[in-house]
Amino acid sequence: MTIFLILAPYGVLAALLLLTSATVSLLCATIICLGVIALDIARGRTIKILGIGSAVVFTAVGLYLTFVDPTLSTMAIRVTVDSGILLVSLLSILLRHPFTRQYAIEMVDAETARLPSFNHVNYLIAWAWIGASLLMLLGNVTLLYVPGLPLWTGLLVAFAARNSAVYFTRWYPDYRRAKYGTPPANALPSP
Repeated sequence: MTIFLILAPYGVLAALLLLTSATVSLLCATIICLGVIALDIARGRTIKILGIGSAVVFTAVGLYLTFVDPTLSTMAIRVTVDSGILLVSLLSILLRHPFTRQYAIEMVDAETARLPSFNHVNYLIAWAWIGASLLMLLGNVTLLYVPGLPLWTGLLVAFAARNSAVYFTRWYPDYRRAKYGTPPANALPSP
């Protein structure tokens, strides 16, 4: 369910860009981001870096489209949004707080969250998502500069990259637990 909520604004944006104006598409994606943030607040969870960053990116692109250049192509909008999300993800790494950690910490007990391996796993998962974002960006840039390519090639790259990142996100923590097991209680650092 969490991954669905994280990806919902991007899925809605991608679908609506095929059906309606870019301004409406960006507005709907922003509203969904804000709805997910409100849901987190209502459930007593933290406000997520990715949620806020996505809402800011969608809003900024929408404002640019509305007030500066209403002729911006759909592909240029996709590239801009992909670039913004990639930047948000990279900033979370540079600030030593990978965006995936906020989601993961809500799914594990406090002892697990204090383990050094917990941070290691989150950095790797964040890098997997950054790689997927980069592939989606490159797919859209290719479509922007090679307009003869069919749209489905970009969608195929995005689908494969996103699904690979989702798979890795689900698989890697289980792999680490199976390989290294759960550490004994006395191996945990004291709070």
